[in-house]
Amino acid sequence: MPGNSFGKIFRLTTFGESHGVAIGGIIDGCPAGIPLDLEMIQQELDRRRPGQSAIVTQRKEPDTVEFLSGIFEGKTTGTPIGFEIRNANQKSKDYSHIKDTYRPSHADYTYDEKYGVRDYRGGGRSSARETASRVVAGSIAKQLLKDVKITAFVTSVGDMALKKPISELDFSEIEKNPVRCPDVEMAAKMEQFIKEIRSEGDTVGGVVECVISNVPKGLGEPVFDKLHAELGKAMLSINAVKGFEYGSGFEGTTMRGSEHNDQFNPDGTTKTNLSGGIQGGISNGMDIYFKVAFKPVATLMQKQQTINSSGEEVEMMGKGRHDPCVVPRAVPIVEAMAALVLADYFLQNKTSKI
Repeated sequence: MPGNSFGKIFRLTTFGESHGVAIGGIIDGCPAGIPLDLEMIQQELDRRRPGQSAIVTQRKEPDTVEFLSGIFEGKTTGTPIGFEIRNANQKSKDYSHIKDTYRPSHADYTYDEKYGVRDYRGGGRSSARETASRVVAGSIAKQLLKDVKITAFVTSVGDMALKKPISELDFSEIEKNPVRCPDVEMAAKMEQFIKEIRSEGDTVGGVVECVISNVPKGLGEPVFDKLHAELGKAMLSINAVKGFEYGSGFEGTTMRGSEHNDQFNPDGTTKTNLSGGIQGGISNGMDIYFKVAFKPVATLMQKQQTINSSGEEVEMMGKGRHDPCVVPRAVPIVEAMAALVLADYFLQNKTSKI
């Protein structure tokens, strides 16, 4: 199974399964001498971990990261940074009923068709638990990019959408509510809606928006390695993601060029930022902003028709502990993947200049 690594210079390789002994990763290419705040890394993991509120899965995982290499006396050594996060609260029996049954909209069927074998316990390698390793690496990338500010937040749950422009949002409210919405009134409505969805045994999707400030100019490469293309790949690699748009996105298609063009100020900044901080695939120093669409979680606490490995039609219902809405826990994952992309291009810039 290839495809377990991300990045060219700042490169992350992850390993492990949802119900295995541990998950973890190896970060290669991190420069030496970077002071690391290990508490900050754990805090980022705590933002993603299960069981943190009434509207997420109640799996009780401490998600404590242990570093195995690459760090000495609080600084990176330039050698590979190895780490692991022990799995502590698996209930594999919750998945015995799907040993030979394919859950609708999961990876069960495609894994069996591709590999001829699958770990049905929690989805194995296809589980979103793998994203905890990305958060560890992303928090290190954030500390490499110490002047860059990456802020993600929830702007919609189902058909409930926050319509305020970014300039009117209070980012200090994001971590004060379990939905991670920067608007107090809308956050309360979203939380109640998610609870109602959960009580029905159903799930709902939503949108995570991200704003990146203080971005250095010149990140990204023309043609195939455009900055926005890599951000899109990063976000689309996250479990349950169904869409990505940056800058004006799809709304920009309704505008005329005379409305959409970002006119320059004398200092090179632009009067508007419909480009989303990226032009020609390269950062221009303006804020980068994008949206990531997440589908409803596929595991339902309702009966559904499906098939088994023999091709027979059967009835099944989800068991165990699952998120009714994934977007609140996806916020730190979106930030982490954005940080990995920027850190990689930041280091590519350093090696491309004489």
